[in-house]
Amino acid sequence: MTILDGNIVTVAMPAIQNDLGFSGPGLAWVVNAYLIPFGGLLLLVGRLGDLVGRKRMFTAGLALFTAASVLCGVAGSQATLIAARALQGVGGAMTSAVVLGMLVTLFPEPREQARAIAVFSAVGAAGGALGTFLGGALTQLVNWHWIFLINLPIGIVAWLAAVRVLAPEKGAGLGKGADYPGAALVTSALMLTVYVIVGAGDRDGTATALLALLAAALFSGFVLRQARAARPLLRLRLFGSRLLSGANAVQVLMIATMFGFQFIGALYLQRVLGYSELATGTAFLPAPVAIGLLMLLLSARTIGRFGPYRVLLAGLVLITAGMALLSRAPADGSYAADFLPPMLLMAAGFAAAMPALTGLAMSGAREEDGGVASGLFNTTQVVGGSLGLAVLSTLAASHTDGLVGGGAELLPATAEGYRLAFRVASLFALTALALAAVVLRTRRPEDDEG
Repeated sequence: MTILDGNIVTVAMPAIQNDLGFSGPGLAWVVNAYLIPFGGLLLLVGRLGDLVGRKRMFTAGLALFTAASVLCGVAGSQATLIAARALQGVGGAMTSAVVLGMLVTLFPEPREQARAIAVFSAVGAAGGALGTFLGGALTQLVNWHWIFLINLPIGIVAWLAAVRVLAPEKGAGLGKGADYPGAALVTSALMLTVYVIVGAGDRDGTATALLALLAAALFSGFVLRQARAARPLLRLRLFGSRLLSGANAVQVLMIATMFGFQFIGALYLQRVLGYSELATGTAFLPAPVAIGLLMLLLSARTIGRFGPYRVLLAGLVLITAGMALLSRAPADGSYAADFLPPMLLMAAGFAAAMPALTGLAMSGAREEDGGVASGLFNTTQVVGGSLGLAVLSTLAASHTDGLVGGGAELLPATAEGYRLAFRVASLFALTALALAAVVLRTRRPEDDEG
């Protein structure tokens, strides 16, 4: 539900714009208002979850997210919708930041943990991919308000289940401290970073550079604070873990590739192939089905047999190959020949790579750091998604504008802009593959025995 809401609005944007009278730049804040607090608060609420208890943080976040979804659904003005989306981002951060820490605690045995992470990853991937389908279907068949109101029954059921099923956790206690000055620094830095990335196309280069320097200064201040604080928010020794640091770096690039594909792919289907909102959502549907089935049926088994490192590399190879094929999609292309095969390759690759990468990242953290490690892993997801969206959409738009300005027809120029974005995304994936191959290499006991 929380991941779905990061992109369910994509297909519904024109309807929201027409109904509430958003300008072009203003419309982007329907997405940005969610992503900025979501990405900015993950580390803080992950640490607070370790202190007050992860179940308490999880259920409070679910309640806030569900209430904010209702407010989005009944919004009748731009200001109300943007404010409600920001509250959704806060609730989404509260739930997402602690969930991986809960999983590794609930399932400490390696095979069980691999299966649990596979199920979690399948649900998350399905949420992300289904967002496009549900956004199109609900907008066309009912209206855009229902892309948010659908969260009410889901949120209530999830909250009741969490209260009844999850065992209470006492937590370390707020007396242990959460380093609030450090929290203010890193939250400001992360929010500013996401803001810089998602709004880069609407500002001149000087303003973007100044904001990026300010974000870097805030991050530097945070690092200095963590080195000296008696009770740091984020223990810097976490970054001494090659697996944790490497997995987060790989994830930024992999999620930038996949999130960029979802956004640019939806635009290609609508603006080049002429698909409606519902047809676009339906066209994406094979991806979450494939991801869910592969993760649930094969992921834990293949990771247990071959190890997470090998499975991750195989997945990244498939993602890279799929993006490379998609970069050849022509203006007169067809869904069956030019879009579906690359999409299924990337779906299979993501189904293999994501659970393996998650397992590698969380294996690099101690149990007492589970919440903040989970928050960090989810933070890099948001940064990667924002980066992919900003870079690829800006490249596609500027390249199309340049071609049209040079006398090219709009449709071929638009298709060429999207092809450039897909080529750059394939470079993201290739870089992630190279980085994973070098940094995340692990030895399995069977290898040593052999």
